[in-house]
Amino acid sequence: MKFNLSWVAICCLAASIATPGFAQSAGADVFNSKCAPCHGANGLAATPAGKALKAASFKSAAAVKASDAELIATVHSGRNKMPSFQGKLTDDQIKSVVAYIRTLQK
Repeated sequence: MKFNLSWVAICCLAASIATPGFAQSAGADVFNSKCAPCHGANGLAATPAGKALKAASFKSAAAVKASDAELIATVHSGRNKMPSFQGKLTDDQIKSVVAYIRTLQK
């Protein structure tokens, strides 16, 4: 019985360590396919499309100050020339993209 509890504890610890990496990877994958063409791989919006559309840099003061809820709403509904991703991305995908954007802001 003692061995089984130790094994369960080890598995739980391993899962808690691996889950954030998986979420970041999922967010990175969606970001790279849907967001990077305009916002760039680094989030600075320095791509030709980003410059032409005047896409927001995720390192701008406004983007850094924006709450997760505000960023989620923007991805969901669109803003200015940015299209809505409602129906194209799931809520979980949008949340994972926002979490990934936060890593770019560091």
